[in-house]
Amino acid sequence: MQQMRPKIVDIFSGAGGFSLGARMADFKTVLAVDIDSDITFSFSQNFPLTPLLLKDISKLDPAEILREAGLRKGEIDGVIGGPPCQGFSFIGKRNPSDERNQLVSDFFRTVKEIRPKFFILENVPGILSTFGREILNSGIGLISGDYEVLGPSILNAAEYGAATVRKRAFVLGYRTECCDSVTKTDLEEARRLPATVRDAIGDLPKLNLGRKDETGQYWAYYPKTGRSDGIAEYARTARQKPPEDLSNERIKAAHAEGRISGFQPTRHTSEVVKRFAEVFPDEMDRISKCPRLAWDSPCGTLRAGTGKDRGSYQSIRPIHPKENRVVSVREAARIQGFPDWFQFHPTKWHSFRMIGNSVSPYVAKAILGIFAKRVG
Repeated sequence: MQQMRPKIVDIFSGAGGFSLGARMADFKTVLAVDIDSDITFSFSQNFPLTPLLLKDISKLDPAEILREAGLRKGEIDGVIGGPPCQGFSFIGKRNPSDERNQLVSDFFRTVKEIRPKFFILENVPGILSTFGREILNSGIGLISGDYEVLGPSILNAAEYGAATVRKRAFVLGYRTECCDSVTKTDLEEARRLPATVRDAIGDLPKLNLGRKDETGQYWAYYPKTGRSDGIAEYARTARQKPPEDLSNERIKAAHAEGRISGFQPTRHTSEVVKRFAEVFPDEMDRISKCPRLAWDSPCGTLRAGTGKDRGSYQSIRPIHPKENRVVSVREAARIQGFPDWFQFHPTKWHSFRMIGNSVSPYVAKAILGIFAKRVG
């Protein structure tokens, strides 16, 4: 008889990077919760067996989460989530009055009421300074008597095998009566060598080969030289077919034919193209502030931009290492650690929000892989 996979609830699920990493570590996400219908646009395509609850977690009774998951208090193995980080980010305004800051407390309130065996919270490093640390400490205080807490620890996605330098704060907690000890040594031993931009995107088709379908997505075929010949292990992993319980039949059929989405073009003016041509690797365009990627090192942190409620600002996107354009959705997804079958929004704006806000699946897999060995 096949063993049941441990059960996860993903709060602030977004596109599902955390849930994907959980699945890679052999967990099952039994419920995802988020308020943003745009950033979760393709969640049900990628996770067809996981119910998605579109509700404000600050107004959500944890009892409803349990009902939607079909479980009782104490039966959920893990709660994972990355509360909105904009109020804490060093890049943003760092507004102590941003109402989203209090969602950190709502995460811990939910943990306290659901009582999972463990939890993992992710946020930007800025949460560890001044008012952010006060909010975080207050949240941890809600569960400190029930959970052994590890962290906060700053983890870099590049040190866990991703092709991006992405530092984030993680807080881990577990109930000692049902989970073996987790230490900083475990996090250190899970590290891997970083991938390079070449490892991540060097095998992808040219952007101009993309063709639009009836859903608004742009698709291209893998080069005919073969789907795995002479390419990096990172790219071979990205090309693997989806697990049976993920994706849908339409995407699986496209993947089997060698087609991948995310090839929406970005049309630059001739002046922008000329400027980009003068930017060397690891340097920045003086006007757009777009940095040019270098083939043989990881990408910097991919940024998300804002939603309609916050001005609809586009994110700054890196320039391709060779071509005089910003990276495509699929290139950004590869860099962040998403596989090629994973779907995003038909628009670049929301797709980059989905990718830039997500936990890299590589980091999620590494951390959840530690808990997979310890949850009883």
